[in-house]
Amino acid sequence: MKFVKFVALAALLAVAPIAARSASREIYPDPSVARAEIAAALKAAQQSHKRVLLDFGGNWCPDCQVLDLYFHDDKNRPILEANYILVDINIGRMDANQDIAAQYDIPLHKGVPALAVLSEKGVLLYSQKTGEFEDMRNLQSSALTEFLLRWKP
Repeated sequence: MKFVKFVALAALLAVAPIAARSASREIYPDPSVARAEIAAALKAAQQSHKRVLLDFGGNWCPDCQVLDLYFHDDKNRPILEANYILVDINIGRMDANQDIAAQYDIPLHKGVPALAVLSEKGVLLYSQKTGEFEDMRNLQSSALTEFLLRWKP
């Protein structure tokens, strides 16, 4: 039992610096730009034949911060850039862009970050329904790698 507690503490200490470093980063733009950014991403996706990856979250969310770090690490960045156009959608304090989340079948009450994948034509291919990434601090970057590889065009 002591060993399990030790491993859990070690894992927490390993992730704590990442969360602390990232807590001040502004990932999600003002909520008012979400619709325009989705439209621009869809236009670019049609030209580049990439998928659009919608990331619903907030700058206050430590799991969202970790997800962004994983998006841009050495393993995932090339997959992301080659196959997706990422749109970060600010949900405020769970009080903004609720309509957009509903449009893409994202149940925000299950937690954030929450992801949706659209085809280059804007067809919803995937929406996160069970809070798969809401505990990102306790997941490895490889969980995101598997997701990106599964949903790439």
